[in-house]
Amino acid sequence: MGTKSLSRDFTKGNIALQLLFFSLPFMASNALQVLYSTIDMLIVGEYVGTPGLSAVSQSSQVLNFATMVCLGFSNAGQVLLAQAMGAGKRKEMNDVIGTLFVFISVLAAFMTAVIIAGQTLILKAINIPDESYEMAREYLVICGAGLIFTAGYNMVAAVLRGMGDAKRPFLFIGIASVINLVLDILFTGYWGWGVAGAAWATIIGQAVSFIFSLFYLFRKRAEFGFDFSRESFIPKRKYIGMITNLGTPMAIQSGCINLSMLVVNAMINEVGVVASATFGVGVRIDDIVNKISQGIQYAAVPMISQNIGAGKADRAKRVVHFAWIISLIMTVFFVVLYVIFGEQMFKLFSDDPLVHGMSGEFISAILWMFPAFAVMRGSGAFIQGIGNARLGMVLAILDGVVLRVGLSWLFGIYLNFGFFGFVLGYGLAPYGYAIPSMIYFISEKWRRRRVLAEDI
Repeated sequence: MGTKSLSRDFTKGNIALQLLFFSLPFMASNALQVLYSTIDMLIVGEYVGTPGLSAVSQSSQVLNFATMVCLGFSNAGQVLLAQAMGAGKRKEMNDVIGTLFVFISVLAAFMTAVIIAGQTLILKAINIPDESYEMAREYLVICGAGLIFTAGYNMVAAVLRGMGDAKRPFLFIGIASVINLVLDILFTGYWGWGVAGAAWATIIGQAVSFIFSLFYLFRKRAEFGFDFSRESFIPKRKYIGMITNLGTPMAIQSGCINLSMLVVNAMINEVGVVASATFGVGVRIDDIVNKISQGIQYAAVPMISQNIGAGKADRAKRVVHFAWIISLIMTVFFVVLYVIFGEQMFKLFSDDPLVHGMSGEFISAILWMFPAFAVMRGSGAFIQGIGNARLGMVLAILDGVVLRVGLSWLFGIYLNFGFFGFVLGYGLAPYGYAIPSMIYFISEKWRRRRVLAEDI
């Protein structure tokens, strides 16, 4: 088997230990990935100030939307690969990978064109404060032009996750983080390029990481299971259809959540630049916490997919149970951390006392989100792992559009709770995904679904 050294078989062995140790590199990778924008905000907060923080946080949400759309299709490829691997269909994996490479490249180029052409309309739509507008435009255009590198890294990482490899994604993102840190200090700090310097540092780091990952996989192509031949990069109609059918709901799911964040940001921006900066810093801190725990979900998805592809549904169920247990333990730890050190974490990003004063409102509201995410790490991974993308899309729309926007408007504007109300609505919305996904998993109606591996 050519893919032996870069893949892992999760259809046998101790589930709890496999999940725990497989998730650790993902936790570290996710933490490093968030470190990109976190470093930007730390250095921008130090050298540019509150308007710069607002610019980076708001523009990052737009870029995250584009990235998550691309990631939705990458995750579709991951599920197909994991189920094919579980079913022992090694030959077909080469065609899936080649088709996915081309698909994501074209999609990223399209998203770049949309961002650059529509930059003015986008920034006006999210009500960027006047003090931050020009800096936000620079950050959006520079990072938007480099979206191909961000999408490319996420694509490679998704393929490796589907094959059971967690170490290489950590290596690749580690390279990017080190480069980003050094260039951030140089461009934004010493050379005084401001927000534009942070954007260039981010894109150069991601470009080097992506190029390095491609070079590494080409060198290890025999073990990787993709031959990098010209013929392999010719998209196969069959797999374009499967990636599109599975990835479209996943992309809508990812996009809806990020789109709702833009709408909530727009409502908060009406309150002023301090509220905008406080929310931006708070979301970044929350993103670090959630991305670390999301490592459990990243590990659970290919484990579930492989076992579903191999016809071991009961073993896939046990993966969910252990994901819940580990996530619950992590949730308790992070809640305690937030309560004790929350304001100190805000002070790392900003020296503005007004931001510090508003941080307590954010913390007291956002803590309601944590139990919902603990549930989603297990049942959300299961919905993705079995390939039920349409259900995931429906639940994401309920979470991201109906509840996140609706509850933020209800508490923040209608009930006049102000900034606290906006964040409270934002924090309660994930229960629209968590509760139905848990009910679906427990009901076992999913057993009647056709396994994707049968069609690969």
